[in-house]
Amino acid sequence: MKARLPKGMGGGPQNMQGMLRQAQKMQEDMAALQEDLDNREYDISAGGGVVRVKITGKLEVKSIDIQPEIVDPDDIETLSDILVAAVNEAIKKVNETNSEEMSKVTGSLNIPGLPGMF
Repeated sequence: MKARLPKGMGGGPQNMQGMLRQAQKMQEDMAALQEDLDNREYDISAGGGVVRVKITGKLEVKSIDIQPEIVDPDDIETLSDILVAAVNEAIKKVNETNSEEMSKVTGSLNIPGLPGMF
């Protein structure tokens, strides 16, 4: 017994080849974009600009610059809090940018059974 699909469903080998080409192109686009995102550098500030963090798209902290006026030997806790906030904000920015840029490539691609795949 053969199953009959409604017209436009299935589409035979030509439709499958087209889908495979689209998937391959999307995969290539995603790989190129990921490389670009990994090579980006972000400069994030916290504490009104007294602490600046430089971070890459791979979440590698390149540098942390601290303005002298925030350094108080009697209040290391505040400096520590600002450093944590700056690093967390930098990580958040990288993740948000990566997600936004990837969604431009994948669109609203959603495969049932594989939520969050892209």
